[in-house]
Amino acid sequence: MGDKSVQKKKYIVETARKVFVEKGFKKVTMKDIVEACDISRGGLYLYFENTAQIFLEVLKLESEETDDTFSANIKDDSTAADILLLFLREQKKELLRKQDTLTQAVYEYYFENPSKKGNHLKNQFDSAVKVIEKLIELGVDSGEFACEDCAGAARNIMYVLEGLKISAQTMGVNSEAVDREILYILRNLGVEEE
Repeated sequence: MGDKSVQKKKYIVETARKVFVEKGFKKVTMKDIVEACDISRGGLYLYFENTAQIFLEVLKLESEETDDTFSANIKDDSTAADILLLFLREQKKELLRKQDTLTQAVYEYYFENPSKKGNHLKNQFDSAVKVIEKLIELGVDSGEFACEDCAGAARNIMYVLEGLKISAQTMGVNSEAVDREILYILRNLGVEEE
């Protein structure tokens, strides 16, 4: 794919993201994306066959941008506790963001496509659990954390965060509620309050 084609595809994905944020996944049509991008239907079909294919590209781009942002904020002298706290603070920002979020669209997509191979949501969850587990192990080794079951603690952290995401979309959560859960997570790892 030439440079111009790469740029065009990226433009389509970035524009489609806005459409998915606004409408969710289920209500978006190829026509919606054609109109938002101001391109021909044939121009869109050169790159994508359907909205699901576009949505998966949106999720991929979103994941890369999140990873880049997180990595850029980690300092060379960061401890395991610093990195975990940074991760939890980034999650809090995402949880409290009322607009410009793909959460509803993500759940719609996976409720509609529960048995898709390469489930991005599950892969992202499992990957995060592995990273957090390694982080907790490092913290235990350095004496920052006290934990007998690092894998279990990592899974629990991700389940709490996933539950908070659903609550944020359905019932709403406030900053104090998120802080309370983060504090609970940190206390269970033996981290004292700041």
